[in-house]
Amino acid sequence: MISPLLFALALLAQDTDAAEAIASAPPEAATETAEAAFPPGAPRDPYGLVAWCYGALSAHKGLRDQVMPEVTRIETTFRRPGSSLADDLRVYDELDELSARNLALFSRAMEAAEKASPRPINAHGADAIRRGRVTWSRASDLPKARLAQEWMSWTLPARCEATATVLEQRAALMGPAFDLSAEPEPVEAPSNGDASETLAEPTPGV
Repeated sequence: MISPLLFALALLAQDTDAAEAIASAPPEAATETAEAAFPPGAPRDPYGLVAWCYGALSAHKGLRDQVMPEVTRIETTFRRPGSSLADDLRVYDELDELSARNLALFSRAMEAAEKASPRPINAHGADAIRRGRVTWSRASDLPKARLAQEWMSWTLPARCEATATVLEQRAALMGPAFDLSAEPEPVEAPSNGDASETLAEPTPGV
């Protein structure tokens, strides 16, 4: 296994375009994660995918206060024999904490990639975040029971967390090969436009 020092020295001998490998090379991950399907509408490069995941997860987390009254009603009405309402509702608190940790991971990975890249890539990231958030763009149009059901059943795509972990590690390894003293110039995010990535057609509501 090549040490981080030797890896950085090898990068010094390459063209600076090599730094962009942190945002375009396929991530090494567990077999089951590597074989997982890409989310519909998500970019295929690791940096773009992580930004998409950030957008989708942040939008999902942002709906929590809106949907929890209906989630509570559903969980109360459709009780499993021997189950505890308090225990079932506690799961949503745990998921909210997990979402916060994953959002922090995604943010760190994107920031590390942006710093290690010799060219500004944050416009691509901003667009990918927007595309991820579009996943929940129909939330305001759905009946509250239908939205709660969609929110309850949604899970973060398997690729997201593993890809972010690898992206952050690669950026940390490649960083020593370049002058990272200056932050990349901020690029204005593109305006919202038409997008095809929306909530999947919901199954019949509760």
